Amino acid sequence: MGTTELAAASFANSVFMIGMIFGMGITFGMTPLVGNAFGDNDHKTTIVWLKNGLFSHLSAAAVLTLLMFAVYLLLPFMGQPPEVLELAQPYFILLNISYLPFILFFSFKQFFEGIGNTKIAMQITLTANVVNILLNYVLIFGKLGFPELGLNGAGIGTLVSRIIMPIMFAFYIARKSRFREYFLLAHAENLSKERIVRLFKIGIPIAFQLIVEVTAFGIGAVMMGWLGETSLAAHQVALGLASFTYMIAVGISQANTIRVSHQIGLKDYHSMKMATMASTHLVLVFMSLMALIFVGGKNLLPYLFTTDVSVVRIAAGLLIVAAVFQLFDGLQVIMQSTLRGMADVTVPMFIAFIAYLLIGIPTSYVFAFVLKVGPQGIWFGYLVGLGTAGILFYLRFKKNLRKYELA
Repeated sequence: MGTTELAAASFANSVFMIGMIFGMGITFGMTPLVGNAFGDNDHKTTIVWLKNGLFSHLSAAAVLTLLMFAVYLLLPFMGQPPEVLELAQPYFILLNISYLPFILFFSFKQFFEGIGNTKIAMQITLTANVVNILLNYVLIFGKLGFPELGLNGAGIGTLVSRIIMPIMFAFYIARKSRFREYFLLAHAENLSKERIVRLFKIGIPIAFQLIVEVTAFGIGAVMMGWLGETSLAAHQVALGLASFTYMIAVGISQANTIRVSHQIGLKDYHSMKMATMASTHLVLVFMSLMALIFVGGKNLLPYLFTTDVSVVRIAAGLLIVAAVFQLFDGLQVIMQSTLRGMADVTVPMFIAFIAYLLIGIPTSYVFAFVLKVGPQGIWFGYLVGLGTAGILFYLRFKKNLRKYELA
């Protein structure tokens, strides 16, 4: 559609992702608790966590939706160009309406991952993405008799796809007796204040861990907007490519959380260590290969998103930085997932805050605006923040491992 639309999507998504990731983080607290109970063959406790988890997550999602509507009122004060803001505001509203069904899907997903089933969520996500892509094509460009809605068409596609995700999960649960039993038994359980508090005590620090990283990228996007819509569009292009490879690392990290939580439930700490090391090696090898592709294809890959030569030129420079920070990003996500499987979440929350907000963002500002490096300078801050986080998370893991081995 154009550079302005790309910049508006980047701005709205960057702000919305802060709230969305916080809600996702709260749901992540259920996985290690369910995983520990499941690994210990404690069927009763597994069901109790399901009942209390669903209640906690939906309650949090309702509150967060209201807060994000309040954030909408602040969008005009974030220093964006008027033409970008005009497109970003209605798109942001559509994203926010999709919040509650999206968190419900994640609540289902985290429970099933706790019991070791990741295939259902994968199948649903792939199906929803196909729906999203088709609706985007039809609604953005006005195909098959539909009006040409531009960026709002993308928002509607996202909304519809996120609504059908929990619906598909519900259909799947209803059809499979072994899964239906969990939910029928959970329905008969009473809510427990202690369980709900425990879920939030783990989920909220995880949410803050995630939120400070996303906030760092969000603040980076806002600063990129200060450099102009071309820089902001290039940021969206490079971030889209980096996010694609990062999701592979996230998938391995979530599998690692499951393995770690199950092995802790079994008190098999050697297997826990082996699972973590295997995940770390897989991610670092994969990220190294992707780094080579980013450097070699830096002048070609941005054309997957745009034909604007100015955007491609800036994005190519950002991809060089991304090639390096991916290695640290892979390390930090694996170490963070290991600590999460151990239910060690409070100290990592503070590590994330220091690395991303106290070190990463100031570094971005200094390089971009004091040293006049420009768009690449903002991404240098990402590199420093992710590197600091990765090293500190690894040191925390080593400390916890010694404690388990001495137990």
